[in-house]
Formats: sequence, C-alpha cells, structure tokens
Amino acid sequence: MIRALVAFVVGVALSLAFEPVAIPVVAPFCVAGYVLCLHGLAGGRRARRRGFGVGLAFGVGFYFTHIWWMRAVATAAWIGLASLEALFYGLLGAVVVVLVRRRWWPLTVTAAWVTMEVWRSSWPFSGMPWGRLAFSVVDTPLTGLLPWIGMVGVSGVVALLGALLAHLVLHRRALVLVPLLIVGGVIALSVAVPYDPGPEDGEATVAAVQGNVPGPGNDVLYDYEQVTRNHAEATEQLAAQVAAGTEPRPDFVVWPENSTAVDPFADAETHSAIEAAVSAIDVPVLVGAIVDDGADYVLNQGIVWDPVSGAGDRYTKRHPVPYGEYIPARRFADFNFGELARISRDMRAGTRTEPLDVAGVPVADAICFDVAYDDGIDAQVRHGAQMLTVQTSNATFIFTDQIEQQFAITRLRAIETQKWLVVASTNGLSGIIDPEGHVVATADPRTTAVMVHRVGLRTGATPGVVLTPWIGWVALVVTLVGLCAGFVPYRRLRPTPEEKT
Repeated sequence: MIRALVAFVVGVALSLAFEPVAIPVVAPFCVAGYVLCLHGLAGGRRARRRGFGVGLAFGVGFYFTHIWWMRAVATAAWIGLASLEALFYGLLGAVVVVLVRRRWWPLTVTAAWVTMEVWRSSWPFSGMPWGRLAFSVVDTPLTGLLPWIGMVGVSGVVALLGALLAHLVLHRRALVLVPLLIVGGVIALSVAVPYDPGPEDGEATVAAVQGNVPGPGNDVLYDYEQVTRNHAEATEQLAAQVAAGTEPRPDFVVWPENSTAVDPFADAETHSAIEAAVSAIDVPVLVGAIVDDGADYVLNQGIVWDPVSGAGDRYTKRHPVPYGEYIPARRFADFNFGELARISRDMRAGTRTEPLDVAGVPVADAICFDVAYDDGIDAQVRHGAQMLTVQTSNATFIFTDQIEQQFAITRLRAIETQKWLVVASTNGLSGIIDPEGHVVATADPRTTAVMVHRVGLRTGATPGVVLTPWIGWVALVVTLVGLCAGFVPYRRLRPTPEEKT
C-alpha cells in the first residue's frame, strides 16, 4: 500500500515535467522513483501482481493529471482515456519486477519503458502518445539528440537516466557513476557538436492564417460559417497588403484544421468563400476541411486549393481521436448521450505517406494530434518533404493546457526533422518554428492574425527519422531477452523428477 501511494505521488510529479509547469529535470527522477517503488518485490506471480498494482498507481497519478484538459471533451472521456493509459504503466510494473532480477537491469528497464511508450502510442485504436518522456525535453540539452535518435530514442535516454539514478541509490558505489557520466557526456557532445543537416535547397514565403473562433471561443460549430469567413477575410486582407506592398507575396497560405467545418464541396456558401479568398491572394491555400465520405463517415483533410485548378492534392488526418472524432464499437452500444451525441458520423483515418505538392514545394502535413505520432510526418519526410505544416483546431481546448503541450511537441518535431514548421490554428497556438525549435513568429490565442515568413526548404531525413521504427523494435527484443533471463533462476529452482523421487 505504501509503495502504491508513493508511486501515485511520483506519477503526479512526472506531470510537472510537461507543460504548463514544464520542469523537465523531474522526468528522470520520476522514472527513478518508479523503479525504486518496484525494486525488491519478491514472490513470483504475487510480485508481478503487486508490480502491476504499483505501476498502475503511478499511471493513475501521472495520466489523470497530465490530460486533465480532456475534460473539455467530456468527463467520461477523461476518465476512460486516463484509465486506459494508466494500465500500460501497470503492465510495465509487472515486467520491471522481473527485469530487475538481473545485474544489467537499467538497460532492460529502459528498453521496457520505450517498448511501453511505442505500444501505447499505437494501440488500442490508434493509440495515445501524449506523455512520452521525449515530449518533456523541449528547451533542454537533450534536444540535441533528437536529430540523431528521434523521439523514441530520446525517451530511452530519459528512461535510462532514471534507471541509472535508481541504480545509484540502491548500490551507492562510485563505479555506478560511470554509465551516468557516459550518458551525460553523450548529451554534452550533442550540444557541443550539433547535428549538421547540410545546406538548404531553397526558400519559400509562407503565410499562416489564424482566423479566430466567434462566441465562447471553444466551439467551432457555434458559428462555423463565421469561422470560414474569418479565415477568408483575413486572407483577402493579406492580399490587399500584398498589393499595397506592405507584405511580401507568399508562395502559399496555410489555413487551420476546421477552417471549414462543413464539406466545401457540398456547401455553396463555404465553397464560394474559399474560392474568393484563393482568387484574391492568387496562390495556393492549404485549406483545413471536413469532407463527407458517404452518409455515415467524414474525412478531416488538408486540401491544396489552387487559384487556377481549384481543389487538388489532399492529406487526410491519420489519427482521428477516439470518442472525440469517432466512436469505436458504435454498433455495439448507444452513445447518444452527453458530448458524445455530437459525434453523429465517424471520422475515417487517412493513410497518406507522400508529402503534399503545395506550389511546387513538397510539404509534410499533419492535422492536430497527428503531430504527436511518429508515422505520418516521418514517412512524408522520408519521401522527400522539404518543410512541415501542422493544421490544428485547438478551440475545444483553448482554455486548457493542451494547446501548450501540443505546441511543445510541435517544436520538438521541427528539431527532430531539422525542417521549418508552420502551425496554423483556428484560435491558438499558431506559429512558425525554425529547425532548432525556435519560435520565430507567433499569434496570441483568440485573435485574428496572419503571419508571413520566409522559411528554408531542405530535403533529406535525419538519422532520428530513419532510425525511429528500428529503435522501437530493438527495445522490444531487449525487453524480451531481459524477461527470459529474469525467469531463468525460478525455473532452475524447480526440482527435477529425479529430485522429487
């Protein structure tokens, strides 16, 4: 009971590593606390059950605090999602009590933590990557490792630091400091000799439009026609400024997710507003639109709208949010209650891995939560994307800490890929981020704003982008080897048939 209580407190403390508090240094110490709460549990299956309970307590403390903002969708969604994610930390606890039986457990525990994060970031449904250790390292020396080993690898480094700290507490020998010093040296080296992505292939001028959401500001459906008009009018004003010579002509314009919350091909007024804005600026506009896909489904798309040819290339959101944008297992139960009743049609997931062609620029697009997943952006970068865009509608969470958490993740993506990144949000946070993660332009939340900036274009994938899936597989193999080794002593202790007689 005491272990579980301490683990719960440590889990709550881990949430302090992330926005809005953002004290990254607590992350490895919380990992150490997690391991120390589990170390020393003995008793075979009983130990694993206790390990699950202690790990679950940690997960409850962490995840219920970390995604407190999910209550903006529905209290039931917050409880359900946080409970589900907490289970992964419980399962990890059951694994750790086996792994710590071997001397090299800091490595296997690190691998197990990475495996757990990769697993829960992709399953069930499309997974939930929020709360990965790597997402806490913005504005720390650890960001220097992102281009080399990606998000998965940096999570591993944070977990390894925590495991080594726990090892130091348990053994208190000078020799234990050696691996800590080695890891610290690698981090220092990545800062002293930063990754060199090579020269840029060119430049482009990009405009990001934040049109704002009328009414209370947290509901794009409150007056969705006005949301579209806001973005269209802001684009037309930019066109007037370009004509007057007060703003440079952009090569293309980025509108956010839900800049039109109805199908622009079915709604004449919305279609006309987009056409007028695109015609006025006379360059392609990447429009965020909800598009009908039959009677029962919708698609969340970024559509390249050309002033001559109209709607063209499209990116479809890869990771719709369960119980936020679609209802899993809808046919088995009636979900027509509360906020869930608003989800009358399910959103289908996209599968695109090629970058968009926007005004001749290969662009890796991500829509909202997609930015937290490794598969979409990384695949587009590997296929030649030269810059990144994130179209997001954070209106639902505008009064919560979710927008700061997502923006921090977005900055880390720019560093990991070493590419310029443009974020357009309906009412915040919007911004333009350079390959070092610096925010070079931003707009205040709940305002109408247009940011125009010259960005660099660069082809090629960093080692971190290339290695990300492989690091996850290596972590899984190391974890399985550690588990096998952890169980061996108990098998040897069982008497043979001859000994029984």
